[in-house]
Amino acid sequence: MPEKQIEKYEESELYRIRHSAAHVMAQSVMEMFPGQAKIAIGPPVEDGFYYDFELPRQLSTADFPAIEEHMRRIIAGGHPFVRREVSADEARAQFQDQPFKLELVDGLERGGFDEYGDPLKEKPVISFYTHDTFTDLCRGPHVEHTGQINPSAFKLMNVAGAYWRGDENRPQLQRVYGTAWRTSDELEEYLVRQEEARKRDHRKLGKELGLFYFSDDVGPGLPLFTPKGEMLRYQMENFVRETQTRYGYQHVWTGHMVKESLFKRSGHLEHYYESMFPPMVDGDLVLRLKPMNCPSHMTLYREMGLHSYRELPLRFAEFATLYRYEKTGELTGLTRVRAVTQDDCHIFCTEEQIGSEFALALKLIQEVLDRYRFTDYAVRLSLRGEEGKFVQDDEKWTRATQALREALEVSGVEYFSAEGEAAFYGPKADFLARDVLGREWQLSTIQVDFIQPARLGLEYIGEDGQAHTPVVMHRAVTGSTERFLGVVIEHFAGAFPVWLAPVQAALIPIADRHLDYARQVAASLKDAGLRVEVDDSHERMNAKIRKAQVNKVPYMLVMGDQEAGSGQVSVRLRSGEDLKAMPLADFIALAQKAIEAGD
Repeated sequence: MPEKQIEKYEESELYRIRHSAAHVMAQSVMEMFPGQAKIAIGPPVEDGFYYDFELPRQLSTADFPAIEEHMRRIIAGGHPFVRREVSADEARAQFQDQPFKLELVDGLERGGFDEYGDPLKEKPVISFYTHDTFTDLCRGPHVEHTGQINPSAFKLMNVAGAYWRGDENRPQLQRVYGTAWRTSDELEEYLVRQEEARKRDHRKLGKELGLFYFSDDVGPGLPLFTPKGEMLRYQMENFVRETQTRYGYQHVWTGHMVKESLFKRSGHLEHYYESMFPPMVDGDLVLRLKPMNCPSHMTLYREMGLHSYRELPLRFAEFATLYRYEKTGELTGLTRVRAVTQDDCHIFCTEEQIGSEFALALKLIQEVLDRYRFTDYAVRLSLRGEEGKFVQDDEKWTRATQALREALEVSGVEYFSAEGEAAFYGPKADFLARDVLGREWQLSTIQVDFIQPARLGLEYIGEDGQAHTPVVMHRAVTGSTERFLGVVIEHFAGAFPVWLAPVQAALIPIADRHLDYARQVAASLKDAGLRVEVDDSHERMNAKIRKAQVNKVPYMLVMGDQEAGSGQVSVRLRSGEDLKAMPLADFIALAQKAIEAGD
C-alpha cells in the first residue's frame, strides 16, 4: 500500500475497527489456553488483521467458530478501550511471563523498535491499551468500546506459520488472520473477492491449463514450463524485446556466472550475500551464480573500449536467468522462485541525460503495461533509509535522488515517497500496478546509480576531452518473466488476450472424415501466423468444445460436412458466443484484428 494511503488508512474508521477486533481475537485465543499461550504482535493490515501466538497445540480453521463466538460475547460487553502510558519497568511487570513482549519492551526502551518490531527514528512513549481482561502493548488507535465492532462483519480467515521477527532461526509462531468491516454487506463483498482470487490463483490455473509444474525431483522454487507455458513466456519476452528495440535498446548476453571478486567490487556481495547461492571453487577461482546483471553489463561496457560522449546514451538489454537463494518458506508459486528471468536493462548516460532517458523508459513502461491492461498504477519514489543497508556516499545519493525526483516531476507522473525502499546503490521509481481485483503488484522499476559505475571504473570521454564517469540507469519493465506471468495469469484468470494465448484457436472436426479438412485449415492458419491445435480425439463434438472452453482457448472452429464443402469454419468464442459459419479468410482477418488491437 503506498505511503500516503497507509497514512490515510491508519486514520480511518476501518483501521480502528480492525485494530480493536485484533485485540478481541487475541483475548479470545489467550483465554482458550489460560496460562499457556504466549502472545507476540497483532497489527491491522490492508484488508484485516492478524495476531501471532505460541500455543500448546496447533490451531486449525475448525477452532474458528468457537473463537468467533467468544469474540462476539466480548463485543457484546461493550468494554471500553483504555489507554495508559507506562514505564518500561511497569511494562515488564505486566508481561513477566510473555517473552516476546519483554523483547519488544526492551526495544522500546532503547528507542530502536516499536511494539511491532519496526525501526523507530525517535524514542517512543510506552503505552498499554486495555479492554475487559485483556491488556497489550499498543500505540493504538482503537474504537471507543468493543460494542463498536459489528459482530456480523468480521471473520477469521486462516492460520499460518510465521517466524518471530521474520527470522527462521527464531521461534515459529502461529499467525491467525482475520478480516473486519463496517457492515455485513462489506464483509460479504470482500469474501466474494477472496473467492474470486482463489479461483484465479496462478498455481491452480497453471496446473489446470498445463502451463507449468513444480517437482520435488528438480527442487523447490524451480518451475518446469510445458510447451504451452514456454509459448506464453516467449510471447511475453518477445513483445518486450521488440518494443524496447524500437526504443533504441540493444540486446546483449552475459552468461550465468561471475567471479565473486566482481561482486565484491560492485558492493553486491556485501548487500546480497544472503540471497546468493554458495560459491563454486576451482583452485583460486571462485564463481557465483548471478543474482543480478548490473556488474556484468558494466564490465561489458568497459571491455568494449573507451566510449565517447557521442555514443551515449548506450542501452544494454538482456533476458537473463538469475539465481536467488530464497528461503524455502518464502517460495510462492511463480511469484517467488529461485530461478528468475529478468527483462533487465542498463542505460549508460551522462548526468544531463537522466531526464530524457527517464521519459523514454517511462513511455516504454506505459506502452507495455497498457498492453497487459494494467492501467491503474502508482509510482513510488523509493529513497534511502537507515544506515547500514545502503552505500554511504551522501553526495552521490543527493545528486541521484535530486535527478530522479526532477525526472518524475518533469514527466508529470504523480508519485509518493517511501524511505528505506531504495536499492543499496541508489534511489528508484517503482511502478505499483493494480490488477482487476484491486490487488497491488510491484512490476516495473527505473533506478539511478551514481555509485557502481565509479566502483567498476567506467568512463567516457566528454566534450571537454576529459574522462568522466557515466551514470547508470537500471530499468526493468515486467520485473521478471516468472513473477509477471503469475500476475498475468491471475489478472486474466487464465483467459489470455488473443495475442498472448498459447493456443489461439482449437480446430474441432465433428467426425473423423472431417480431419483432413481440419488439417488443411490448420496449415492455412499457421501460414497466417496463428497458433492452432487440431483436436483429433474420438470424443464427441460437444465434449471437444467444453475441453477448449476449460482450456480458455479464444476461438473454437467447428468443421463438419457443410463447412468442408463450402471452405468455411463455424466460429465459437470461449465465452460461449456462436459467431456462426464464415469463410476462412474472414476468420483470419477477425483474429488478426484482435491480435493487432491487443484483445
